[in-house]
Amino acid sequence: MSAKVHTLAQAGFGAGTNELYDRARPSYKPSAIAHIRKAVQTSGPLNIVELGAGTGIFTRALLAHPDWTHAVNELRAVEPSAGMREQFTKTVTDPRVSIREGTFDETGIEDGWADLIVIAQAYHWCPDYNKAAVEFARVLKQGGVVALIWNLEDRDRSAWVAQLRDRYESHESGTPQFRLGLWRATFSTPGYQANFEPPEEEVFEFVLEGTRDIVVNRACSKSYIAILPPDEKQKVIDDIDSVLKQKDILKWIDEDKGIFEYPYTTTVVLWRKK
Repeated sequence: MSAKVHTLAQAGFGAGTNELYDRARPSYKPSAIAHIRKAVQTSGPLNIVELGAGTGIFTRALLAHPDWTHAVNELRAVEPSAGMREQFTKTVTDPRVSIREGTFDETGIEDGWADLIVIAQAYHWCPDYNKAAVEFARVLKQGGVVALIWNLEDRDRSAWVAQLRDRYESHESGTPQFRLGLWRATFSTPGYQANFEPPEEEVFEFVLEGTRDIVVNRACSKSYIAILPPDEKQKVIDDIDSVLKQKDILKWIDEDKGIFEYPYTTTVVLWRKK
C-alpha cells in the first residue's frame, strides 16, 4: 500500500480485516444517494470516480438506486488497500465498474474525465488536503461535483451510543476521525479556493436495527480497534456488553429478539468545480 496512506489505515484496513468490514458496516440511505444525483446537473450517462472505494459498500448502493441504475456510463473505483480491492472485486460485478490502486492525490485518472468524484467513509484519511483538491479539479469536467459522504453513529440521539463513543475515544489517539472535523481544513487551502465553489452540506438522520452482535462487529471493524491486541479488543467487547446490559437506555424494536434502535446520521458534503 502507498506510503501516502495513513499508517493506521494501512494496518486497520489491511489483509484479513475486509470481510468483517463489508459485513458489519451499514449501507447508505437512498435519500442521501438521491441527494448526490440531484447535485450532478449532467443528464448522463455519467463518468464516476470513487476514491477510497473500500469493499464496495457504497458502490453497490449507488448502482442499485433507481436514480443511478441507468445514469452510469463508467465507474472507476480507486482504492490503495490490496485487501479491500480483493473484497471489492468479489462483491461488485457490474461490467461498467473497474478498480485500481491509487490515492487521493494520485488517482491515475486522465484530465477532465469525471462528472462526479465520490468518497464514502474515507476522506478524513486524506493526508494532504491541498494536493487532493488540485487532483480532484484536474480529474473533473467543468462544473463537475465532488461528493463526500459519511455514516456515523448518532451519540446525540442515544445515551448508549454516547457511552460507547466515550469509551472508544481512548483508542482513537492519533487518528483523523471524521467527527474531529480536521478534513474541513480543505476549504481554506489554495487548491480548493482556486478550483471549487463554497461547499454545501446536508445531514440525514435515520434509525437502523441493532443487536449486540451488530454493535460488536461494527466496533471491531473500526481501524483503531481492528489493530488492537486480542486482550485489548476483548476489553472493548466487554465494554460494549456492559453498556448494552443497561436495558432501560435502549429503545426496543423487539426486546425478545434483542433488537433495538441504532441511530445514525449521514453527512453529505458537495463541492462544485468552478
